Amino acid sequence: MQDGFVKVAAVTPEVRVADVAFNVDACVRAAQTACTVHGAMVVTLPELCLTAYTCEDLFWQDALLSAADKGLADFARRTADLNALLLVGLPVRVNAKLYNCCAVVCGGTILGVVPKRYLPTYNEFYEGRHFVPGTTDVVAIDVGGQLDVPFGTSQLFACDELSELVVAAELCEDLWVPNPPSVAHAMAGATLVCNLSASNALVGKADYRRDLVRGQSARLLCGYVYASAGTGESTQDVVFSGHDLVCENGRLLAEGKPFGDGLAVSEVDVRQLAAERRRMSTFDVAASGVQRGYHVTHFSLDECETRLTRYVDAHPFVPADPARRAERCEDVFNIQAHGLAKRLAHTHSSHAVIGISGGLDSTLALLVTVRAFDLLDLDRTGIIAVTMPGFGTTDRTHDNATKLSDALGVDLREVNIGDAVRQHFSDIGHDESVHDVTYENSQARERTQILMDVANQEGGMVIGTGDLSELALGWATYNGDHMSMYAVNASVPKTLVRHLVRYVADTCDNPEETEVLLDVLDTPVSPELLPATGDGKISQRTEDLVGPYELHDFFLYEVLRHGASPRKVFRLACRALGKTYDETTILSWLKVFYRRFFAQQFKRSCLPDGPKVGSAAVSPRGDLRMPSDACVALWQAELDELR
Repeated sequence: MQDGFVKVAAVTPEVRVADVAFNVDACVRAAQTACTVHGAMVVTLPELCLTAYTCEDLFWQDALLSAADKGLADFARRTADLNALLLVGLPVRVNAKLYNCCAVVCGGTILGVVPKRYLPTYNEFYEGRHFVPGTTDVVAIDVGGQLDVPFGTSQLFACDELSELVVAAELCEDLWVPNPPSVAHAMAGATLVCNLSASNALVGKADYRRDLVRGQSARLLCGYVYASAGTGESTQDVVFSGHDLVCENGRLLAEGKPFGDGLAVSEVDVRQLAAERRRMSTFDVAASGVQRGYHVTHFSLDECETRLTRYVDAHPFVPADPARRAERCEDVFNIQAHGLAKRLAHTHSSHAVIGISGGLDSTLALLVTVRAFDLLDLDRTGIIAVTMPGFGTTDRTHDNATKLSDALGVDLREVNIGDAVRQHFSDIGHDESVHDVTYENSQARERTQILMDVANQEGGMVIGTGDLSELALGWATYNGDHMSMYAVNASVPKTLVRHLVRYVADTCDNPEETEVLLDVLDTPVSPELLPATGDGKISQRTEDLVGPYELHDFFLYEVLRHGASPRKVFRLACRALGKTYDETTILSWLKVFYRRFFAQQFKRSCLPDGPKVGSAAVSPRGDLRMPSDACVALWQAELDELR
């Protein structure tokens, strides 16, 4: 349960219709396997699995109902040694009425019984013939040889060792109605909803069912565990296939497919879900379930480390699937270009000024600007691409800047900054042979001054080129490349910048443009502020100085999007990128990330406008209202504990 991860399982045992003893054995074995082999700490079994769902009028037989009650007691006794919360389905008699129920069991004790609220009585379903709907009121009943067991739909089960783990149950049809009970459960505080189901197999139904579960987990910001009855239930005109699902906030974590092995196991991050609910001011959740009329039962589990098996995306900003990646790139381009087009139209600007270096970021900014001009039917010659060779500019990047400008049909201008910077060095008394931060930043600020003045000359605006990753790390010269009039790349991470440029290279119909874009992609990322090597190659590589952007973008996503602690970010990074980087390397760059992220907030506090393209961004007007003088000590202390 460390870091908020809870191993959960949806299990479909092979049952026999009306054979309670056989079914109890099957459910016990299934629970034991899920817990001891797979490490599950919350196990969900199907609807009415102790009797089988398809008993029909046998539900009127006292022999079956008595056997089910004794079977529940037997199930609780035989699973008492499992370190898990278990949810099992059975019919329960209460005051001469019969309810389709979920029994919640832990440590040999029946913690509560949750009745089904909505009973399908249409097509092949006849539940209304045998059962009555459960009510929200919670009362005490005797069941499974145990007295005063809470009974009713308004129940939550809260873990003492992990406060964010609050479990609720609904049954099958409850999910399919317009207002599922899980809505109220989540608003009362449930972070994990377990559904015991008997959903039969029909053509196309599995896809719909999967989307329904996934969608409900997204709407409720919860984990959702769904276990459906298997082939042993099949009788007469209906066939059951089993279908087990584990979802979290709209994401499918694990699936036991229909007619499969009857098991879905993964880890639900309840701490992340709680953090997401805190972030969303519109998610109305009570301080306590009691405030919403819920009966809250506490349970205890032995704390243990949950081994992660869930997929952790090493590149959260970049879809792995080529088709989805292309779609993402097109979406991002459209957002960037339309945002810039609006600003150009609003300011009546027919000129845009952009510093073009031959690197990735300025290339992307130029491509976006071209698309914005095309959207407005403006002549591309109104785009003034300014290349400004300095002390570190190589022939390769200079040539790529000029070739790309020519291929795109923009106005290319060249201003060599060498003499101006040397004059500046003379003015302030700086030794040109000292290649320190003054040496580097003087070049960046000279370039920005040129761009701003050209924009004034032409009545245009300066287009910013810096990306999200650079802004997060403060890898920008204050009042240099840090500043512009509209920063089109400000919320695009470096790992995505590369794919956006690649996307244009693959889809444009201009061979010259494609050729130069491919070479830009092959060029090392560098600010080119230090002199080139003796053979004219780039001497200053950004990732050698600040670390791999692959790692930093992963850190950034987890910190900004999920608010994860340093320990958790490290754990997830090792899981996602451990085959590429060893733990020592990951930790060392993680420390760099936190140090720079906190120290450089003052630069982000005065960023120019720029289009937000994703859910993680650093604009001071939107996503990151962070004090410039915040202390990193708390986060640093946790990092120091790791190694």
